[in-house]
Amino acid sequence: MRSLAWRVTASCLLVALVAVGVAALVSLRLVTATARQVTHDVLAQQADVVAAQLDDSGGAVRSVLGLGKVVQVIQGQGVAVVPLTGRRVGSADAGVAEAITRSGAARALTGTPVSATVDVGGTVYLVEARPSLSGAFALVRTSEDGPLGSGLLRRNIGFALLAGVGVAVLVGVVVGTLLARPLRRTAAAAHLLRTGRRDVRVPVRGPTEVAEVAGAVNDLADALARSEARQREFLLSVSHELRTPLTAVKGFAESIIDGVGGDDAAPVILHEAERLDRLVTDLMELARLEADDFPLDLLPVDLTALAAEAAQVWRARSRDAGVEFRLVVPDGPVRVTADPRRLRQVLDGLAENALRVTPAGAPLVFAVLAGGALQIRDGGPGLAPEDYAVVFERGALHDRYRGHRPVGVGGIGLALVHGLVMRMGGTVHAGPADEGGACFTVFLPLRPVVAR
Repeated sequence: MRSLAWRVTASCLLVALVAVGVAALVSLRLVTATARQVTHDVLAQQADVVAAQLDDSGGAVRSVLGLGKVVQVIQGQGVAVVPLTGRRVGSADAGVAEAITRSGAARALTGTPVSATVDVGGTVYLVEARPSLSGAFALVRTSEDGPLGSGLLRRNIGFALLAGVGVAVLVGVVVGTLLARPLRRTAAAAHLLRTGRRDVRVPVRGPTEVAEVAGAVNDLADALARSEARQREFLLSVSHELRTPLTAVKGFAESIIDGVGGDDAAPVILHEAERLDRLVTDLMELARLEADDFPLDLLPVDLTALAAEAAQVWRARSRDAGVEFRLVVPDGPVRVTADPRRLRQVLDGLAENALRVTPAGAPLVFAVLAGGALQIRDGGPGLAPEDYAVVFERGALHDRYRGHRPVGVGGIGLALVHGLVMRMGGTVHAGPADEGGACFTVFLPLRPVVAR
C-alpha cells in the first residue's frame, strides 16, 4: 500500500469518487426537479383531456368514472382517478386521500382548477383537480412512478458512478504502473550503487520529475566514482610519502646497528622522523575536522597584529631562502572572529606552501585587507587556471606537480587550511597573484560566530 502505483490508483479513485459524487448530487437534484415538472405537466394534460371528454358528453356521463376506457388507460399508468364531492374524499388509498385534502382539490367544485405538489409522509404526490359539467375530479400520482421517475434516475446515476469508479481504478493501475516502472529501475540502480557498483546508469526518460531523479542518480554515480578515485590516489600518495621516510629511517637504523653508520645517520633519521610526524599530525587534524566536537576557541583577533607577529618568523625564513619578504598591513587594527591558534596554523600552512615554490629573488607577501581578509601572495610559478578549482581537495595536485616542483608532505596541507577556515565560519579562495604566482585569500567573519 506504500507503493507509488497503489497511491496513484488510490488518488485517481478518490478524484473519480469526488467528481462523480459531486456531479451525481447536482445532477440528481436538477434532473429530479425536471422529471417532476415533466410528470406534473403530463398529469395536467391528462386532467385537461378527461375534463374535455366529460364536457363533450353533455352531461350524459354523470361521473368521471363513467368514462370507462379512458379511466382504465389512465389508471394503468399509475394515476389515481378520484371523483370529488362535497363529502369525504372517496379513495381507497389513504395517502391519495390525504394528498387531495392537503392540496385543496375541493376548490375544483367551485369551478377553480387546482395544480399542487404535496408531501405526505415523505412521499411526494402530484395533484391535478378539474371542474366539469359532470362534476369535479382529481388525478393523483406520486413523483416516483412518473415517466421520468426519480427511482429510475437514481439507478442510472448509480450505474454511472460505478462506471466512473471502474474507469478510475483501471486508469490508476495503468498510470501507476507506468510511473513506477522507471522509479523501480532507479531504485534498483541505487541499491547496486550501495553494494559498490559504480558503472550503473539509469535511462533518463519518462515524466520530467522521474527523469530528473534518474539524472540525479547518474550524477551521484559519477560523483562517487570520482570521489573514490581521488580517495585511492590520495591513499597511494600518502602511502608513498610514508614509505619514503620509513625506508630512510630503517636503512640508516640498520647501518647504525651494523656499526657502519656515519655521522650523518642521526640527522637523516631525525629529519625523516620529523617528516613522518608532520604527515601524521596533518592526517589526524584533517580527520578531526570532520568530527562534530572539533575544538575551537573563537575570540576577537586583530589580523594586523597576527600578521606582524608571524612576519618575524617568515621574514627570517625568507631571508635564508633568498626570497624577498613583504608585509602590507593597514595603519589600524582589523578585528575578526577566529581561533587565534588555528588562524596562525592557517597562515603558517599557506606561507610554507608559498615559500616552498618561490624562487630566490621573488617576493612573498603577507597582506591584511580592511574588510577582514588575510592574503598570502607569492612570485612562484603559480597554478594552471583549471587547478584553482580543485586546489583545496586532498592530494588533487600533489601527484600532478611532484617531480616538477617542490611539493608538501602528502598533499594535504591546503585541504587542512580549507577545513580550518570553514570551521571558523570563513572562506578561502585561490587565484593568480599580481606578483606572478598564486594568491590565497582568507575571509573571516567580522562578527562573533558559533563554533561548529
